[in-house]
Amino acid sequence: MQLGINLGYWGAGNDADNLVTAVEADRLGYAVAWVAEAYGSDAPTVLAWIGAQTERIDLGAAVMQIPARTPATTAMTAATIDALSGGRFRLGLGVSGPQVSEGWHGVPFAAPLGRTREYVDIVRMALRRETVAYQGKHWQLPIPDGPGKSLKLTVHPVRPEVPIYLAAVGPKNLELAGEIADGWLAIFYSPEHSGELLESVRVGRRRAGKGTEGDPLEGFDVVPTVPVVIDDDVERAARAIAGYAALYIGGMGSRDQNFYNRLARRMGFDEAASRIQDLYLDGKHRDAAAAVPFELIDATSLIGPRERIAERVGRYADAGVTTLTVSAFTPRIDERLDMVRMMAELVG
Repeated sequence: MQLGINLGYWGAGNDADNLVTAVEADRLGYAVAWVAEAYGSDAPTVLAWIGAQTERIDLGAAVMQIPARTPATTAMTAATIDALSGGRFRLGLGVSGPQVSEGWHGVPFAAPLGRTREYVDIVRMALRRETVAYQGKHWQLPIPDGPGKSLKLTVHPVRPEVPIYLAAVGPKNLELAGEIADGWLAIFYSPEHSGELLESVRVGRRRAGKGTEGDPLEGFDVVPTVPVVIDDDVERAARAIAGYAALYIGGMGSRDQNFYNRLARRMGFDEAASRIQDLYLDGKHRDAAAAVPFELIDATSLIGPRERIAERVGRYADAGVTTLTVSAFTPRIDERLDMVRMMAELVG
């Protein structure tokens, strides 16, 4: 099991600390540094900045939003960052949610699975330097009966096969990840509840004839982002993560369409998921955080004193994780670096 570091979003007042964290993770041999985007900072710009000041660590987008860019633009960006970094880029993609897709990017959220499939097809085609001609349901290149012509990427990528990851939560999206992607970016990953999720990935892998007969997941990267809080008081450690959990379970999406809320329900927290969402959508964010069960946080995070974390980290490798991506839930740079170093000792 390799290690990754999730640096989250840029522009939250800790940009310099995030760079220090990335440089330290690079020194310690972490495999990849992931950067997020929503409707603030964008991932590619930040990754280029980090890439210029690191040497070995891979640069991962977690994720570049599909509604934010045409597939051709994404292919151009992937080829550019991969070349500038000497072949260190990992392309994570996701459809975001209906609020961001339609409210921020002005792109309909309908048919996310079909749009993702076509998008990945075109990105791969462009990175292979094929002349891009594609007539799908959601993308037509060139546009029929127009002046456009089929074009080919003018630069030669360092690698024609940049690794592509999908951020997936629901069963059908997990099947799609297994079928068309090189890895899965997971959130709220509980080793004890991962069997059903990984089986969905296996279904997609088998459909595409990937992996081996004995192990469809062979060659597929399972990458959960796991919050880590080092604290002798386990309950206090959990409270540091509760606001983040409430945001996703209660506020990411609408009442009728929240993938993270559904995931919490599938893990057995149906009543809590309803209460968290009701409170969050009513604007009672602190109450929503207080309603997040300790058991949910403990199942999906590494919290407590070093000894407790050391005892529990092996659960992830046992549950099929190939790249454990950790995320520090503290504003203090010394505590962040302590976490990064501790995890390198425990996993390395």
